[in-house]
Amino acid sequence: MTGWSRRTFLMGATAGGLSACSGGTRSNARFEIDDNVSAAVQQMQSELPFTRSLMDNAAGVLMMPTVTKAGLIVGGAYGKGSLLIGQAPVDYYEVFAASYGLQAGAQQYSSALFFMDSDHLRKFRERPGWTLGADVEYTLIDNAGAAGVDNNTIDDAVYAVVFNQAGILLGLSIEGSKYNRIIP
Repeated sequence: MTGWSRRTFLMGATAGGLSACSGGTRSNARFEIDDNVSAAVQQMQSELPFTRSLMDNAAGVLMMPTVTKAGLIVGGAYGKGSLLIGQAPVDYYEVFAASYGLQAGAQQYSSALFFMDSDHLRKFRERPGWTLGADVEYTLIDNAGAAGVDNNTIDDAVYAVVFNQAGILLGLSIEGSKYNRIIP
């Protein structure tokens, strides 16, 4: 082997070895989503203590750490998050929402969908696109209704919790949301 071909071989082997090390199973986008979801879960549980009971009893939790929503007559929203089973991310999802009506403004919020039985969780995971309200009925829990939620009162299939709201969006509109599985 000549000097040039040995150097070429060593550089190629080194580059191949380094690329194999850096090409793990998770991309930076997954790390970012995982970090944001983890922070959102901690914030939700500290601000809304009743959600600990929901998480303990849920078959799965779809956590959207940041959903950005804006509208002026016609509106839209978008966010990314992950499906947690036993506190571990198993799938990644994005949510798209569209709205129409008397509305103006922008806001960001976090949301969590608690699937309380494995049947509803399975249906959610099997569908290529899932629409809240059309594919499953859910119960929205706000801070006013939170006091009555505990292990003895959990009887609905899916609970939605919205928290960490910032900004202002005023008006009255009709909205639809669709969740799609993604591979970040």
